[in-house]
Amino acid sequence: MTDRPDHGHSLKGAVERIADCRIVVTTQPWWLTGPVLGVIVNVKLSRPQSHACLTWLKQQLGPQPPPALFLTEDTTSAALREARAFGAAACLPVYTEPRVAVAALARLVYPHDTVTDLIVGRGVARAGRLLEDMFHTAEAGAVNIAAVEDALEPVLNAIQEGGLTRWLDVVWEHDDTTFQHCLLVAGLTTAFSQSLGLSRTDQHQMARGALVHDVGKAQIPLAILNKPGKLEADEMAVMRTHAALGYGILKSSGNCDPVALAVTRHHHEMLDGSGYPDRLSSDAIADPIRLLTICDIYAALIERRPYKAPYSSADAMRVLEGMGGKLEGALVQAFGKAVASPSGSPSRAVA
Repeated sequence: MTDRPDHGHSLKGAVERIADCRIVVTTQPWWLTGPVLGVIVNVKLSRPQSHACLTWLKQQLGPQPPPALFLTEDTTSAALREARAFGAAACLPVYTEPRVAVAALARLVYPHDTVTDLIVGRGVARAGRLLEDMFHTAEAGAVNIAAVEDALEPVLNAIQEGGLTRWLDVVWEHDDTTFQHCLLVAGLTTAFSQSLGLSRTDQHQMARGALVHDVGKAQIPLAILNKPGKLEADEMAVMRTHAALGYGILKSSGNCDPVALAVTRHHHEMLDGSGYPDRLSSDAIADPIRLLTICDIYAALIERRPYKAPYSSADAMRVLEGMGGKLEGALVQAFGKAVASPSGSPSRAVA
């Protein structure tokens, strides 16, 4: 709640790293439209409209209101008493940095979680919801590309703040193996992109591609997709259609960027021409495809399946390193350094 919309937007941006957020302006009518877990109040208490708005808020929140953090210009004892009368659980100076204010509110709302935990959890949850919705609509042949964009910053923030290990530890708890794989690839691709120093725009491109790369599996029969064992030759032939199917789904959806289209169709191509669906080789395979393919193979090796134990990180890297001629060696080595960093080693990927 604010009477300073300009400051409200910076606070909203900081809150949205850990939770959904809405700005309420004291000079405009508003109503609560869902549950409220916490409130940041940034108003001048001396203004009559602030009193009216805070009184309305108290009525809306009921007898057990969520924690409220007040940002105040006046830090006198009288002003703090007034803030507490309006429900303040804590008060900070109005000039407090947005991230600091959000961290203070987070401690009130989630006393057992760190801000980093919340950022990582939000990233995985946003990506997970996207995948569920996307795979559902992809069955009919198209997806909402705009919804993919909404998941990109939460994913990038989660990896940047929490590192790959925390991301993977949360992803391991996801039940659906297809979604788990896509979440693994998204985290690995983002961590690899950040370790390479790619621009934020390029990180967005790679995360976008990682999230949509397996969308074609939405049209693979579940008996094949979820088979608890090795696929027969005819079943494998059907499974291998997912790359071209995904490309077709994204093309039909419109407004999909070329990198996402390319990695979706070609993430199973190999430099020696032995991949599918188009048997591309060498220079015909662009760098984003080479990068994501490494992450895709590594994810498949370390993930848990009912019929196989996961590879350890070291064993998975040995497999990648043994794929000379199929994968770009320099990228494989760079990827190994990314996942071996203190924040990158997948702690639960043990054989």
